[in-house]
Amino acid sequence: MTSSSSLSQDTKRFANSHPEGLRADALMEEDVAWSHEIDGERDGHQFDRSDRAALRRVAGLSTELEDVTEVEYRQLRLERVVLVGVWTSGTSQDADNSLAELAALAETAGALVLDGVIQRRDKPDAATYIGSGKAQELRDIVLESGADTVICDGELSPGQLIHLEDVVKVKVIDRTALILDIFAQHAKSREGKAQVALAQMQYMLPRLRGWGQSLSRQMGGGKGGGLATRGPGETKIETDRRRIREKMAKMRREIAEMKTGRDIQRQVRRRNKVPSVAIAGYTNAGKSSLLNRLTGAGVLVENALFATLDPTVRRAETPGGRLYTLADTVGFVRHLPHHLVEAFRSTMEEVGDSDLILHVVDGAHPNPEEQLAAVREVIRDVGATGVPEIVVINKADAADPLTLQRLLRIEKRALAVSARTGQGIDELLALIDNELPRPSVEIEALVPYTHGKLVARAHTEGEVISEEHTPEGTLLKVRVHEELAADLAPYVPTATA
Repeated sequence: MTSSSSLSQDTKRFANSHPEGLRADALMEEDVAWSHEIDGERDGHQFDRSDRAALRRVAGLSTELEDVTEVEYRQLRLERVVLVGVWTSGTSQDADNSLAELAALAETAGALVLDGVIQRRDKPDAATYIGSGKAQELRDIVLESGADTVICDGELSPGQLIHLEDVVKVKVIDRTALILDIFAQHAKSREGKAQVALAQMQYMLPRLRGWGQSLSRQMGGGKGGGLATRGPGETKIETDRRRIREKMAKMRREIAEMKTGRDIQRQVRRRNKVPSVAIAGYTNAGKSSLLNRLTGAGVLVENALFATLDPTVRRAETPGGRLYTLADTVGFVRHLPHHLVEAFRSTMEEVGDSDLILHVVDGAHPNPEEQLAAVREVIRDVGATGVPEIVVINKADAADPLTLQRLLRIEKRALAVSARTGQGIDELLALIDNELPRPSVEIEALVPYTHGKLVARAHTEGEVISEEHTPEGTLLKVRVHEELAADLAPYVPTATA
């Protein structure tokens, strides 16, 4: 623990143990000794006085680059940020992991992370999130590092944002605004852009701020104003809020219209009795890589959070020849903003309407159980709790064997795979084949060659057990649904009818 002119004597700081300026994932290597020190000083739910006053510097968070020319290039377009977290519960590692994820989010949004600090408190301060004294110390850190933005690891109230901004004198945003910004950058389709815009307007509506002319009345108040000018009038900020509400209503109508097209596509698949599988999971867990490995879809794969926002549906085939659809969905994250869950509900319905969920988790992550819990919370929100689930532990080639064993022991239906190397993919395909709902009627029919469409339907909609070409036609033994069984009934041989 060292002292600094910009921090008070009771402030804990970590020396930067990564002089080469590692990127955000360096934070995953946690200072365990400090964690034990804190745990030893706790008395029930009380914190030691020095811990409550501590604003500790997090090691290895800086993402500044060594190459001067590249630094100069990036600084032309990147915001320079300092991250701030409040540690209210859990271990020191949990707090550092949370800030590491915030650093990864900031990098994905195009920011340059200069520093990160965590404040130990019972709960966030109602006025400035970290307390007025620590806000002043944060101001010193901002000046020392040359940052132009502070990002807080939580959703701040409008009052907290205003008060903290007034103290640190630079732009302050919270985790929710950061995630919304990433979604806005990555949305490609018309529906995705509309959903992001709706979520941003929902977030901004209570956070509109007005100064000067924004708070002045547009009309009203005087006797000599003439017709239609009497009364209190409407301030500019009230006008802005009304316009935002009108835009939100229009956006909801547009999203509802686009949802209709998606519903029609799903109805066609249901009518054709094609089973559907949805790939869900934490952001950057490797969902798109898995989709590409299973189907050869060629979907964009990027080592970034929320690289996939627009759902991709591809046709796939089981080892036994059964057709099914595979849908890649939006990645989830801890404390996913409620506005986004609501805005993307129509997209997330791919999960709720599927016959099977492949729940992908990053086996190489320091806390995969937390990822599983965060995703299941969103799955509950979209009403997909009744859909069967296979836990796919991805990145098995880079994961700790003990972590893999623990997950395989805890989860009832789980499989370790590597979308990159292909490890475990054959076993996963066999498990998908076994878990998908099977047609309920087994039938044997001699279909004339003039009715080849029925044979084709048997292959696409059912499960062909045996097929034999005879002089009279194609002798099929198949497992099909009731509708196709009724169409095949006239061709059932009399001996077996």
